[in-house]
Amino acid sequence: MMSFGQNYPASLPVWVDPERMNGSPCFAGTHCPVDALFNNLKSGLNLDDFLDCFPDVTREQAVAVLEYSKQQFVIPDTRCLPK
Repeated sequence: MMSFGQNYPASLPVWVDPERMNGSPCFAGTHCPVDALFNNLKSGLNLDDFLDCFPDVTREQAVAVLEYSKQQFVIPDTRCLPK
């Protein structure tokens, strides 16, 4: 994936090119900005609805971005883990 100045893992299906889409991170092989996923989910669409609206984005790509975001922002609650 192209990544100009971004620190995304190589396995993340995202590309960034300052010359395209105003440098917004997009799903690899598409011109669909990653923030479109979050904006659509925020507005009430589910993942299937999003994928219907953006057929160039695969379920695997969307799930990978969601999982990456989860890893970045969710702190595991160890209080519920067995000792």
